[in-house]
Amino acid sequence: MSAVRQALISVSDKAGVVEFARALTALGVNILSTGGTARLLEKEGVPVTEVSAYTGFPEMLDGRVKTLHPRIHGGILARRDVPAHLAAIREAGIPTIDLVVVNLYPFQATVADPDCRFDDAVENIDIGGPAMLRAAAKNHGGVAVVVDPADYSSVLEEVRASGKVSDATRFELAKKVFVHTAAYDGAIANYLTSLDAARKPRAYPDVLSLQFRKVQDMRYGENPHQSAAFYRDDRPAAGTLANYRQLQGKELSYNNIADADAAWECVKSFAEPACVIVKHANPCGAAIADSLLAAYDKAFKTDPVSAFGGILAFNRVLDRAAAEALGKQFAEVVIAPRIEREAREVLAAKQNLRLLEVPLAHDANRYECKRVGGGLLIQGPDVHAIERAEMKVVTKKSPSEAQWVDLLFAWRVAQYVKSNAIVFCRDGMTVGVGAGQMSRIDSARIAAIKAANAKLSLAGSVIASDAFFPFRDGLDVVVDSGAIAVIQPGGSLRDEEVIAAADEREVAMVFTGVRHFRH
Repeated sequence: MSAVRQALISVSDKAGVVEFARALTALGVNILSTGGTARLLEKEGVPVTEVSAYTGFPEMLDGRVKTLHPRIHGGILARRDVPAHLAAIREAGIPTIDLVVVNLYPFQATVADPDCRFDDAVENIDIGGPAMLRAAAKNHGGVAVVVDPADYSSVLEEVRASGKVSDATRFELAKKVFVHTAAYDGAIANYLTSLDAARKPRAYPDVLSLQFRKVQDMRYGENPHQSAAFYRDDRPAAGTLANYRQLQGKELSYNNIADADAAWECVKSFAEPACVIVKHANPCGAAIADSLLAAYDKAFKTDPVSAFGGILAFNRVLDRAAAEALGKQFAEVVIAPRIEREAREVLAAKQNLRLLEVPLAHDANRYECKRVGGGLLIQGPDVHAIERAEMKVVTKKSPSEAQWVDLLFAWRVAQYVKSNAIVFCRDGMTVGVGAGQMSRIDSARIAAIKAANAKLSLAGSVIASDAFFPFRDGLDVVVDSGAIAVIQPGGSLRDEEVIAAADEREVAMVFTGVRHFRH
C-alpha cells in the first residue's frame, strides 16, 4: 500500500470522528465527506471537500445517490499493483482513495423500536455505504477501510508511524467489514421476511440469519474424537453465560460450557440466595437459604456422589464462607455474579478450578436453537412466568403455606431438569431428582433411589412434575415415597382419575396449566 493521501469519511455513528479527521488532516491527508459528516467537520474547523463538489455531480433523490459515482468507486477499486488500473484512473482524472471510513444507517436500531413504521425501516437501508465498504474491503491490498470507531486510534498510530496502514491491519479491517455488512444484510433479510403481505410482523422470518463470533477453539467436543469451538452471539442477551469472565482455572471445555449454561440459567431464576449444582446438564442439587453457605450445604446434600466434578452456580456474590465449603469438594466450574477477593484467595489453591463471573440479569435469548439433520429447530425461550394466584388447587386438601413455598421452589427447579422430570423438595432444597427417563414412573423411582442413597427422607416432601401424570400410577409412586403435595401442569385425559387418586391418598395437588418439557 502506498501512503495514505486521501480519505473518504461518511459515518452515521459520529463518535470520535472529528478528532480522527483532524489528526489525519494534520498528517497531510485530504478529507472527502458527505452530508451530515461533512457539515460536522466543517463546523469543527476540519478542512473537508464535499463529495458532490469532488464528483461534480450533486446529491439527488433526497441523498439516495451521492457516492455512487466512478470518481468515488474508481478511486477505491483500482488495484495499485495493476498498471492498467492506475493508467485508467489517471486518464480519467481520478485520484486514489486510500482510506475509507464508513458506518451505516442504523437499520437494526430503527427496527428494534416497536413503533417503527415500514417506510422508516426501508429508508434506513443503506446503499452507498455498503457499496463503499465492500469495494474498499475487496481492494484491501491497496485500501484501508474502517467500519468501527474503536479502530480509529490503531489506524492513526500506523499512519503517524509510516504514512500508511500495514498489510496485516488492512486484512483484519477488511474481514471486519464483511462481518459487519453480512450482519447488516442479515438484519434486513430477517426483518423483511418476517412481514406478511400486509407488512404485519410474524414471529419467525422466512429466512433466518444469525451471526456468532468465535470465542475459542476447544480441545475437543463432547467426546475426544469430535472437534468443537465456542461461538458467542453477536449481541448476547444480558446475564447469559456468554458474558462470562474467567478469573482462574483451565480452559473451558465443550461440556463445561454446556453444563455451566444449565446451572446458570437455573440459579438466576431464584430471588433468594441460591445454589444449583449441575452434572451432565441436569441439576443434581438445588437449594435456597438465607446465605450462600447454607444454600450450598443443602444443595450438596441432595446428591454428593453426582456433585463430584459438577458445575456450581450461585446467584449472589460468592463469599469466603461459601468458598471454603465448596473448596472441600472437586468441582469443574464455579459461577457467580461476582467472586470476592477473599473467596478467590481460598480457591486459588485449586489451580484447575475454573472461576467464572457472569453479570446477573434476567434477559433471555430471543431464540432457542436445536440443530437437526439438514435443518434447524427454532423456538422462543421457556420464560413463561406463572404466579401462585394463577395456579389451581384441584384436590380437597390444600397445601399449607410451607408446602406452597416448597411447591413453587420445586416447580422452578423442574423447569431445568430434562424430561421426564420428577423433583422432590423439602425445606427449600431438592431431596431427590429423577431426570431424562422415557417413563415418568421411572423418573419418580430414580428420584426416590437417589434420596435413599443420599440418606435423605422423602417423608413430608413435595414433588414437581414437568408434565402431567397420564395415569394415577405415577402419583401413587411419589406418594408411596413420602410426598404429601404435588405440583404438575394438568391437562391429561385422565386428570379426574389422578385427582381422585390424590384425594384418596389425602395429598394436595396443584395444577399450573403450564408444561416445561426440556429435551
